[in-house]
Amino acid sequence: MRNVLVTGGSRGLGLAIAGKLAGSGFRVIAVARRPSEALEAAMRETGPGEIRFAPADLAEVGALPDLVRRLREAHGPLYGLVNNAGLGTEGLLAMMPLNDIEALVRLNTLAPIVLTKHAVRAMMAEGAGRIVNVSSIIAATGYNALSVYAATKAAMIGFTRSLAREVGPLGITVNAVAPGFIETEMTRGLGEAERRKIAGRSALRRLAEASDVANAVDFLMGETGRNITGTVMTIDAGSTA
Repeated sequence: MRNVLVTGGSRGLGLAIAGKLAGSGFRVIAVARRPSEALEAAMRETGPGEIRFAPADLAEVGALPDLVRRLREAHGPLYGLVNNAGLGTEGLLAMMPLNDIEALVRLNTLAPIVLTKHAVRAMMAEGAGRIVNVSSIIAATGYNALSVYAATKAAMIGFTRSLAREVGPLGITVNAVAPGFIETEMTRGLGEAERRKIAGRSALRRLAEASDVANAVDFLMGETGRNITGTVMTIDAGSTA
């Protein structure tokens, strides 16, 4: 059974990705600071794959090499990595505290780059692997009060394209998915009027769902995506069409 590490796998988009990959026969190692009830329920489900939990604070960048080492010792070779964990802190740049800026850059950009560095070494030893980075349409479109967040997500797209060139000859693919506004706990908190306004701007007049993003990640992680690398797959119900 191939191992796939999914960060931020305890809830929302990460949990949807973990569930989909487990349903496709992968052993998913969901990394988060603590498990959620939903994750614990998903771990009890039986199917072709399985979900395990590994506690970690990804903001502690110095501990990431040891995290990868421990997971390899516990579960075996690492085949896939989904860099999903991230902060979505809002704030006008002129008013945003330095601590908030640093936290966004650390968790959204620095942590996945360092984690990927050590995960890809493990994949290189196996001669195969899949990396999927979760970006956002905000990286390309921009959004008021999300300039720092947009910068971190744009960085992941540049990282994806260049890393794909570096590790492609070794049989490793690197892609990104760029969700738009997704039906999650966060968007449900916007209010019905605001959600309808956002959905009305999309070509399909609806919001995409977490399962849509999970399906895209599953496609890229499997054999169906073996010749796709260095790309960004947009899942936004046509908001950027």
